Amino acid sequence: MNRRDSLKALGFTTLSAGLLLEACKTDTKKGAEETTTAAAGDETGRQPFEVERDKKLHADKFFTAAEMATITVLADIIIPKDDKSGSASDAKVPDFIEFIVKDIPDHQTPMRGGLRWLDLQCLNRFGKPFTDCTKDQQIQLVDMIAYPAKAKPEMAQGVAFFNRMRDLTASGFFTSEIGVKDIGYAGNQPGKWTGVPDDILKHYGMENVKASASM
Repeated sequence: MNRRDSLKALGFTTLSAGLLLEACKTDTKKGAEETTTAAAGDETGRQPFEVERDKKLHADKFFTAAEMATITVLADIIIPKDDKSGSASDAKVPDFIEFIVKDIPDHQTPMRGGLRWLDLQCLNRFGKPFTDCTKDQQIQLVDMIAYPAKAKPEMAQGVAFFNRMRDLTASGFFTSEIGVKDIGYAGNQPGKWTGVPDDILKHYGMENVKASASM
């Protein structure tokens, strides 16, 4: 199953429009790779209060190293590397998620609670935290929460967490340089004037004008 089939199966067609709108309304207006650029000191075209605000957000840490490791594994399960482009972690999605939960604090409790829920489930089922599980074990648990219509009622907390995690991952990836290239978005392109089209010249009996002008 390729990346696009995977995202379609996980409900990507409706997953992140709201989150993208929410993220775009913040003062930062940055994708995954841009958060890293800002941290490195690129302040071109930005207001001083924006620079100071982002410096503070980058200086603070919310997730622990263990939580970031789990986020990285999950993000790459959601958007793995394929023959066209890199994975979520290649696009620096974990850094994007770390930034967003500080920028939009409403994400903090659900994300931290969800990560703990995930580890508890793995400890109960496999005797070890999520990141120490095998790939098959990780996918086995993800399959239980990735499809809301099929999930058991007792997995509701995991479903809500995974929905949020998937939204954040997709938003970070598809606002990164890698993600933009992945969907083939070229942006606004300047027009190139090549003269009056031949059919228009012919319509007005001026087809020889172009030939004369090129001599």
